[in-house]
Amino acid sequence: MSSNNTKVDVSIFQRAKKGQYYCGDSYFYKETDNEFVCALADGLGSGEFAKESSQIVIDIIKNNADAKVERIIKKCNEELTGKRGVVVGILKMDFVGREYSFSSIGNIGIMTIPKNGRKRRNIPNAGYLAGYHRPFKVVTNKLEDEMNFIMFSDGVTDNDLSQAFLLNREVEQITKVFEYRNQEARNDDTTLIAIHYELKE
Repeated sequence: MSSNNTKVDVSIFQRAKKGQYYCGDSYFYKETDNEFVCALADGLGSGEFAKESSQIVIDIIKNNADAKVERIIKKCNEELTGKRGVVVGILKMDFVGREYSFSSIGNIGIMTIPKNGRKRRNIPNAGYLAGYHRPFKVVTNKLEDEMNFIMFSDGVTDNDLSQAFLLNREVEQITKVFEYRNQEARNDDTTLIAIHYELKE
C-alpha cells in the first residue's frame, strides 16, 4: 500500500477441496493511490499441479498490475502455452476516473453489490486460458461509493450467493459468516474474496 488512506477493504476465505492438501486457487490484490487490482485464478483439476498453474497466472498479474484488464488477460494467455489451463477473474478500480473494469473467464464469478443492495452477478466468458486465442469481454461501469464486490471460485454455490450476509459492509463479517456456514469440506476448492470500496477524499 502506498497510502495510509486506503479506499478498499478485503477479506478472503479459502479452503482446499475434500481430501486435498493444496488448494488449486490462487489470488492477489494490491491498492495504490490511484487504483486497486484483485485477481483470482483456478488451475484446472485439483491439487499441487492446479496450484502451480494458478500461481503462474497470479505471478504474471503481479508483474503487470498497472496494465489494463484486457492486456493482463492476453499476457496470461500467452504465458500458458503448453501448460495446464486456468480460469481467471480480474477486477480493477480506477479511483481517479471513478470506474471499475472486470473480466472473468471460466468458473470464476464476480458479483457487484452497490449501496442499494441490488446484487448483480456477472456472466463469465466461456472456456479457460491455455495459450490459445480466445475472445473475451471486459465490463466497465461507474464506481459508486460503498460498493461491495464478491469474487469467487466454483466451490461457492448459488445458494451461498443468495444469502443476505453478502450485503454486510464489513468484509471480515462476510467471510466469517461464510466460514461458519461451511464447516464441512466441499467437493471443490473454494475461495471467496469480499471487497468493499469506500470513497475517501
